[in-house]
Amino acid sequence: MAAPKKGRRQPGQGRPGRALALILIALVALTGGMFLSGHTTPRLGIDLAGGTSITLQARSEPGQESAVNQTNMNTAVGIIERRVNGLGVSEAEVQTQGTDHIIVNIPKGTNEKQAREQVGTTAQLFFRPVLQLASGEPAPEGSPSPSASGSPDEAEQGDGDKATEGGDKATDGKSGEPEATPTTQGRAASGALKADATPSPSGSADGKADPTPSPSASEGGADEALMKKFEALTCTDTEERTDAAEGTKPSEPIVACGQNSQGQWEKYILGPSAVAGTEIDDATAAIDQQGAQGWLVNMEFTNKGKKQFADVTTDISAKPSPQNQFAIVLDGDVVSAPYVREPLTGGTAQISGSFTQESAQDLANMLSYGALPLSFVEESVTSVTAALGGEQLEAGLIAGGIGLILVIVYLVVYYRGLSLIAIISLLMSAALTYTIMVLLGPAIGFALNLPAVCGAIVAIGITADSFIVFFERVRDEIREGRSLQPAVARGWPRARRTILVSDFVSFLSAAVLFVVTVGKVQGFAFTLGLTTLLDVVVVFFFTKPLLTILARKKFFASGHPWSGLDPKRLGVKPPLRRARRTVPADPKEA
Repeated sequence: MAAPKKGRRQPGQGRPGRALALILIALVALTGGMFLSGHTTPRLGIDLAGGTSITLQARSEPGQESAVNQTNMNTAVGIIERRVNGLGVSEAEVQTQGTDHIIVNIPKGTNEKQAREQVGTTAQLFFRPVLQLASGEPAPEGSPSPSASGSPDEAEQGDGDKATEGGDKATDGKSGEPEATPTTQGRAASGALKADATPSPSGSADGKADPTPSPSASEGGADEALMKKFEALTCTDTEERTDAAEGTKPSEPIVACGQNSQGQWEKYILGPSAVAGTEIDDATAAIDQQGAQGWLVNMEFTNKGKKQFADVTTDISAKPSPQNQFAIVLDGDVVSAPYVREPLTGGTAQISGSFTQESAQDLANMLSYGALPLSFVEESVTSVTAALGGEQLEAGLIAGGIGLILVIVYLVVYYRGLSLIAIISLLMSAALTYTIMVLLGPAIGFALNLPAVCGAIVAIGITADSFIVFFERVRDEIREGRSLQPAVARGWPRARRTILVSDFVSFLSAAVLFVVTVGKVQGFAFTLGLTTLLDVVVVFFFTKPLLTILARKKFFASGHPWSGLDPKRLGVKPPLRRARRTVPADPKEA
C-alpha cells in the first residue's frame, strides 16, 4: 500500500487543533462568566450549608375530620412550595410525611421568621375586582412604558378561557339572541367569565370596545402611591412580585401579577376583596361532555358567597374593560382573571376555554384550597447545622480522593505516557463540571448536596472508562502491526461507538432516576447526567484531538518504552530487517 503523500492527513484525523481551541475557549468563557457573576463557589444544599426544618401538622375543622386526606395534603404541599419559591428559595424541600404531616426544609440564608410565617398559615384566596391592567413584561429599550389597558385596540385582543353561570342560558352579547356552540377561541357569551386573557369589551350593544380612555387612578379607585407602585412593577422579577404582595390586607386595594394563557406576565391594580376563598363550597375540573369547550373548571359558592359573588358581578358587568374583570388571587398572585358581561346570580360559575387537563386541575385545586377545612400548626422547628453534613462531605471527599489516586496510579502503571493524556482530560472534565455547577446555582437554583457530590465521584469512573476504551482500541491497532498515527485514526471510530453507547446508558439511567424520584436523590441523578454529557464533550473535543497531536511526536510515535505504546511490550514482533553485507578488509577474501 502506497504511503500517503507528504502533507495529506490520515483519514479520521480531522483538525485536532481546532477542537482543542474550541473546548479551551468554552472553558475560558465559563470561567469568565463565573467571576463576572460574582459566584465562585457552588451553592450548597441544606445538608452542607445548614438551614431550617419545619414540621407542620394538618388539623381539620370540627365536623370535617375526613378533610385530612392525600388529595388535600398534596394540594397544600403545592401551595407551600409556591410560597417558599416566592422567598427566592430554590432548593427547599416540601413533602408529606405520614398522613397528616408536612416537612419543609429551607437552606441557610433564608429569613427564618419570614419562612415560618409563610409556611405556617393557611393560604389566602380572594376574589378582587380589577381596577387597572397592563403588561408586566419589561419594556424594550427606547419604547414608552406600558399604560393601563382599556383602549379599543387592547380590548379587541385575547382569546382566552371563559365561564358561564351554571343553570342559566347564556345569550350572545351582540344581538341578544341565544349563542350557538361557543368557539374554542373563547369568544365569551353574555354572562361569561373569560379567564387568562385580555378582557373582552363590554358596555356597548354591538359588542365593540368602549372608546372611553383608561380610567385615571382616582377614577379606578387607586391612589397615587399605588399607581406609582403599579407603574414601577416588573412581574418577571420574583423579588418584585413578592414585595408587591407583602403586607396587603383584604380590605385594601393591592398591586399583583399573573400570567395569561399565552404565558405572558400582566400586572394589576385590584380593589378590596369582594369574596373570600372560604366562600367557595367546591371547585372541580371536568371536560365538556359536548366537546365544544374542552376542559372546564366548575365553582360552587356557599349561601354567603353566592350573594357576594352576585353583588360583585352585578357591579362590574356594566363597567368598561378592564374593570369588568375580577381577579382570583392566591397568596398575592393572580391565578386567573375572568371578565363578566352580565350578573351571575345562580351561585355557580364555570370557567372554560384554553385549558388543558393539567391546567384545569391546577386551577381547581387552587380554588379548592381556599375552601379546604384544613389548618396547619407548627409541631416543631429545628435548626439544621452543617456540621453533620460537613463531616459526611469530608468523608466522601476523602473516599473520592483515594479512588482518584488509585485510578491515577493504575493509569500510570499500565499506560505510562498515555496516562498523562488521561490525567489532563480528567482535570479538564473537573474544571468544566465545577464552573457549570457554580453557574447553575444562580441560573436555575441548583444546589450541591451530598448525593450530588456522590454523583460527581461516580463520574470519575465513567470518565476514566472512556479513556481506557479509546487507548485499548489504539493499542489493538498497534498489535496488528500499524504505526501510531494510522492506529489512532482507525481505532477512534471503533472506540467512539463503544463510548457513546456506554454514556447513553448512563445518561438514560440518570434521566429516569431524576424523573421518578424526589428530593436529594434528584441531585445525584442530575449530577450524574451532567457529568456523563461532559464526558462525551471531553473525549470528543479534548482527549481524541490531544492524542492525535501527540501521536506525531517522536516520544509516542517511536514507541518509547515509557510511552505506553511500546510494540515489544504490546507483543508486536519488530519487522525483519535485511542483514547488512560486510566488505572484507582483505580483497583476496572477497
